[in-house]
Amino acid sequence: MPCQEPAPGCQERFLTLTLVSGPDAPPRRQQPGRHRAARLKAGAPAGRDRLYEIDLLRITAALAVVVYHYTFSGYAGHYTSVAFPEVSTVTRYGYLGVDMFFVISGFVVLLSAWGRRPHEFVISRIVRLYPAYWVAVTLTAIVAVTLSRGLFKVSPLQYVANLTMFNSLPNIANVDVVYWTLWAEIRFYLLVFVLAWIGITRARVITVLWLWLAATAIIESRILPAGPASKIDLIVQSQWSHYFIAGMALCLIYRNGFSWQLGAILMITYVNAVYQAINFAHRIADRYHQVLHPLVIAAVITAIFIATILIALRVTRRFGRPWFAVAGALTYPLYLVHAYNGFALFNIFSGVVNRWVLLGAMITGMGCAAYAIHRLVEVRFAPRLKRALVLLADAADRRLPGARRRATSGAET
Repeated sequence: MPCQEPAPGCQERFLTLTLVSGPDAPPRRQQPGRHRAARLKAGAPAGRDRLYEIDLLRITAALAVVVYHYTFSGYAGHYTSVAFPEVSTVTRYGYLGVDMFFVISGFVVLLSAWGRRPHEFVISRIVRLYPAYWVAVTLTAIVAVTLSRGLFKVSPLQYVANLTMFNSLPNIANVDVVYWTLWAEIRFYLLVFVLAWIGITRARVITVLWLWLAATAIIESRILPAGPASKIDLIVQSQWSHYFIAGMALCLIYRNGFSWQLGAILMITYVNAVYQAINFAHRIADRYHQVLHPLVIAAVITAIFIATILIALRVTRRFGRPWFAVAGALTYPLYLVHAYNGFALFNIFSGVVNRWVLLGAMITGMGCAAYAIHRLVEVRFAPRLKRALVLLADAADRRLPGARRRATSGAET
């Protein structure tokens, strides 16, 4: 899979998610306060502080995509001269980690937004995404200019636009192609923000899921003219919507238990996910002149749905371990820094270091870089950014009496 900006109908799949969202940490259950109490009253689940199983899935998906880039797409896309034919027949499927991340994002973002006021949700997303992202964009731009030997180019305008994370609106290229998933996540956040604004309830979420499925079907059926369809699809995201929808349905199952309506939503999204993934695999196979087996694609998508359903049903709770959270915390920064930086370093050391030693060193090195970003930026700087944003929100609130009266009810209907 070449490292190029995903085009409509033929999007490149890189880790998100998601990513992610991307990519979102499973929400911590905080001590009861005014809004936490509302969530508990509404039936929010009690229990341990973190969904450790989600962390395990996240780091597994992240490593799958890293290995996919380093052992398959980098060479196949002519970004590195280092080939790993011994393992590429397996690792070429690692891009499906993106699919897992979008499902996880639908699950945990809705779960974390439940009971929050709109501005609280926005602040949580900014704090979660931007600090590590700013560092990663800066690091990748420096490496592109100084070490990529002209392979990757970054202009000052491109760099500044990327810092906003909205560079796709004026059609300015990403500094690193993997950042495209963040744009998909932001559009999903917009939907969750609207839900937070009107008040998130089970009935409203289910209504949105059915409407989103219907909009996806309309886009996929191509009954609309291409121009209007492309504009509508900017919000619908028919290429990925089934994953976000499935994740949101799983969130409802986790909070309130299984229902046949949610089961029907999951079945529809699963069938569409397999269909879309197999079609996309055909395009990848044609592009790289490689073989991607539909049965393997279907099996991976099936495994993703089974794993996340078991988590939503709380079947896997006893398998969770606190150290999964440490590994999961590295997922987002690892995703942000591994691709173009890794390709540049592969090209520098490929003629000097044994390729297997280099592969191990690259994965380890990127993991260390991710840990450094997590500890030095996310742990230290993000709380300060959150405090500043909360102060700004409070100041704005005082100037606009009644603006925050739209608190989410958190009540089930």
